[in-house]
Amino acid sequence: MKLTNNKILITGGASGIGLGLAERFIQEGNTVIVCGRREDALNEAKAKFPKLITKVCDLQLETDRIELYNWISENHSDLNILVNNAGIQNWMNIADSDFYDKAVNEINTNVLAPIHLTTLFINLKSLNTIINVTSGLAFVQLSKVAVYCATKAFFHSFTLSLRHSLKSKNIEVIEMIPPALNTDLGGKGLHDGQPPVSDFVNSVFQQMKEGKTELTFGFSEIMAKATPEVITATFNRMNPG
Repeated sequence: MKLTNNKILITGGASGIGLGLAERFIQEGNTVIVCGRREDALNEAKAKFPKLITKVCDLQLETDRIELYNWISENHSDLNILVNNAGIQNWMNIADSDFYDKAVNEINTNVLAPIHLTTLFINLKSLNTIINVTSGLAFVQLSKVAVYCATKAFFHSFTLSLRHSLKSKNIEVIEMIPPALNTDLGGKGLHDGQPPVSDFVNSVFQQMKEGKTELTFGFSEIMAKATPEVITATFNRMNPG
């Protein structure tokens, strides 16, 4: 994909990886739209990067997803890149009383939302690229975030099929596979010791410049290339006891 002169929608773009990508895309000379549930977070992002276009949208809701697409098609019909980045991660145990409710929220946001958005946005004649943000946990499981891992494994598999399915439409499908980074994913402070988002963004942009369609970094690069033996050893190390 070309990295300049695009119009890009990044879901979950008010913080974390989404905001890091938005900043870099703006620096590269693109028009960037971000959506998210919290208007206050979107306003903070807009204050930091005034060129951002923001849209409040709760992607867990089918009606909001349809409204988002209609808004884009009416106001930004030249949009050519969709970045399915929005995701939630719950640290929980299956014995928790609210496990099922939280699992439903994760599945709605991490699986159903990007599938639905993809089916909608491929109707834009200008769309030529979809970037799906999965995770290194698509390849190995952390039991504390079991549903999150399962959703990302699903999304990884779906992305591989999507890449093949959209060849006839000349839509490029890129998978962005982050490891744990210093964001608030899962809760504040849980990932403070992880690499900064900026390091990840610098790496994946270099990989996109090289024409790669599977973008990895650190732990996710190791897991994406790991043998079954390495996966098993990593699982045991991550899930002691």
